[in-house]
Amino acid sequence: MTARTALLATVGGVAGAALFVAMRTGALGPAAPSPRPAAAGAPAAAPPAGVVVPDGMVYVPGGTTRVGAEDGAPDERPVLAVAVRPFLMDAHPVTVAGFRRFVQATGHRTDAERAGDGGVYDAAADAWRLVPGAAWHHPLGPAGPAAPDDHPVTQVSWRDAEAYARWAGKRLPTEAEWEHAARGARDARDPYAWGASLASGGRAQANTANGAPEADGHAATSPVGAFGRTPLGLADMGGNVWQWTADWYRPYDERGRAFVPGPGSAKAQRGGSFLCTADFCHGYRVSARSHATPETALFHVGFRLVRDLPGGGA
Repeated sequence: MTARTALLATVGGVAGAALFVAMRTGALGPAAPSPRPAAAGAPAAAPPAGVVVPDGMVYVPGGTTRVGAEDGAPDERPVLAVAVRPFLMDAHPVTVAGFRRFVQATGHRTDAERAGDGGVYDAAADAWRLVPGAAWHHPLGPAGPAAPDDHPVTQVSWRDAEAYARWAGKRLPTEAEWEHAARGARDARDPYAWGASLASGGRAQANTANGAPEADGHAATSPVGAFGRTPLGLADMGGNVWQWTADWYRPYDERGRAFVPGPGSAKAQRGGSFLCTADFCHGYRVSARSHATPETALFHVGFRLVRDLPGGGA
C-alpha cells in the first residue's frame, strides 16, 4: 500500500466522514444556490505607508498570537505564543478560474492528473476512494460536474500549490501566520474566525456539514466569499475547503527540534471544509489542524497564498 493510498484509508476520520453520510448524503450532486453573503466586518487594517496591497489580497498586521487551544484536540496543544511579522494574504482561497490561468500559462499537470486519479469521499460506501480522472477541473471525476470558476480549486496537492505560488510570486502561509490571520491579527480567542457562533440570525456563518445541505445552501464547495468576510477582510477562513500550509505536520512541542521528513511525512492544513461537523472533527475552528502527504489530492482541500512585505515589514 502506498502512502497516498494509506492516507485515503484514514483521512475520512479527519474529515468527519461517518457523520457526513448521515448529514450530507447528497453531497456528490450539484450545489444549491448561494445564500446571501453575511455582512462584512470592520474595514481591513491599513498597511504601512508606501505598501500597496494588490487586488485580491489583504494586509495582515503583525503581532503575537497564541497558536493552538488548551481545550482543543491533542495536536493543538501545548499552546505556543508566536511572534508574527506583518504580511499580505489572499482574501480568499485560489479559485478554479485562477488555477486555470496558471495551467494555461505554464502547462502544469497536477499530481492527480499525473497519477490518473484523485481522492473523493463516497457517501454511499462511507469510504474514501481514488476516482479515475478526478482532477481540479472535475473534482468528482469525469462523470461529475465541472468545477465552477468561482469555487475554490480542489484536487490540488501541496506540490501543486507550491508550483502555483512560484508562478504567482507568493508563498504558502505558515500555520502560525494562518492562525494569526484567522484570529484577526489580535489574538482573538473566539473559536471561529468570524466569532463565537456557527450561525447568526438563523444564517450559517460558514460552509460546513452541520445539518442538511440546504442548511447552508451548499452540498459541497461554495463560491469563495459566499459567507462574508472577517474583520480583516478575509473570506473562507473556516469551512468550504481545507487549506495547505508551508509547514510539516508536527507536534507543537517539537517545533524547535531538527526534522528530516520521511516518505510518510505530511504537510499541515488549516480551515476545515464542507465535510466537517462540530460533532466530529470541528475543523473550521481557528486552532484545528489536518494533514496529508505532499502529493495527495482530495476533493475538499485547496489553498490560499501570502506575500511578504517589502523589507519584511515593521
